[in-house]
Amino acid sequence: MLRPQFARDQVAHVQALEPHIKVLAKHIKYSKGSTFDLQKLMFQLTVDTSTEFLFGESVHSLYSESIGLPPPNDIDGRNEFADSFNTAQHYLASRAYSQFMYFLINPKEFRDVTAVVHKVARYYVNRALKFSPEELEEKSKDGYVFLYELAKQTKDKKVLQDQLLNILVAGRDTTAGLLSFTFYELARNPDVFNKLRKEIEENFGVGEDADLSLITFESLKKCEYLKCVLNEILRLYPSVPINFRVATKDTVLPRGGGKENNEPLYVSKGTTVAYAAYVTHRLPEYYGKDADDFKPDRWINPPKLGWAYVPFNGGPRICLGQQFALTEASYVVVRLLQLFSKLDSKDEGPYPPRKMVHLTMCHQEGVFVQME
Repeated sequence: MLRPQFARDQVAHVQALEPHIKVLAKHIKYSKGSTFDLQKLMFQLTVDTSTEFLFGESVHSLYSESIGLPPPNDIDGRNEFADSFNTAQHYLASRAYSQFMYFLINPKEFRDVTAVVHKVARYYVNRALKFSPEELEEKSKDGYVFLYELAKQTKDKKVLQDQLLNILVAGRDTTAGLLSFTFYELARNPDVFNKLRKEIEENFGVGEDADLSLITFESLKKCEYLKCVLNEILRLYPSVPINFRVATKDTVLPRGGGKENNEPLYVSKGTTVAYAAYVTHRLPEYYGKDADDFKPDRWINPPKLGWAYVPFNGGPRICLGQQFALTEASYVVVRLLQLFSKLDSKDEGPYPPRKMVHLTMCHQEGVFVQME
């Protein structure tokens, strides 16, 4: 049901992101060159873009009185949605890692924030189900909306709500983490920042008057150095650093058993097998002695890596929204580098940075920068 929703023509409408970029830019300009946490803004940006794509209307978490855009309060719980979503995910991660003992983690705060998230999602689902088939078709003419397309296939409220939140988790946090780590490294590496901005200037122009019609799904794919930068960020900071699968039948892994860990390993049905893409992506045997270094140029002529590079997993369970996430991240990077020529790191923590891992990964403290 979900796979067709992420077909190429559905992720190609990058201009739909532009209104949200303008609000983000207002926040950056409001800082007037002082230090601010870009990661917090990236999480607000991606929840806004994701809810517009999924729900048909953004929750506008970036709206603020400080930039002259008061947040709307027309939906009960809208203004608490983004923070409630964050808190719920921390608990959900702990429950996931607890496996069959998950039910022990169920405090009042978790129940309260989950209620807010479900209340807002339920509002949008009920709204969509009130539309007739003809009205859904008419609504879809204004732009692609995930919920409306699903509502054409099923009227089951629970299915609709569950899949909305399922994709929201996948599409919002992963892209926010990717963007936050990207600007964290760009701020620390001015040579990479300048090289990337030069490519953007050559392809799309820079400044407030840049022609936005030049930025398309196809033209973004042609920016080779931009792809190198994003590939390197996904290598060093995979959005889902730790994952697991459950064996559906008795099977054998080719390595991992025996005294030297290089013999076959029996895995019985129902066994959880955890794996860490974060570790795999930093193995010197695949990436060289500089595997821990941020070097986008390594992707200019990369070796064949196979399963040594799995930021989106692979096989039949590969990420449905891979192109959607890469397209959104590419557009945000291009637009911010068009609008801001100065990016300085004000991070005072250690390097590599401390990371927070729940369902996805982000900076522990935040990404503190100055932009002008």
